[in-house]
Amino acid sequence: MLYRIDIMTNKPNGVLYISVTNNLQERVKEHKLKKYPQSFSAKYNCEKLVYFESYKSGLEATKREKQLKR
Repeated sequence: MLYRIDIMTNKPNGVLYISVTNNLQERVKEHKLKKYPQSFSAKYNCEKLVYFESYKSGLEATKREKQLKR
């Protein structure tokens, strides 16, 4: 199983949202459909995938996510 860190943004590219997932297609779909309407990504309309990286371990992906968030 691959884990991915993804960076999403909104239409004017003013907000970045960084997360880890093991199903990138489903994650992007959730953002576009605003599956969690109270979430940060829904509030700021982060539905445009701009970047992702793949990792073999969830631990590696989480470490990279924290590094990017700094």
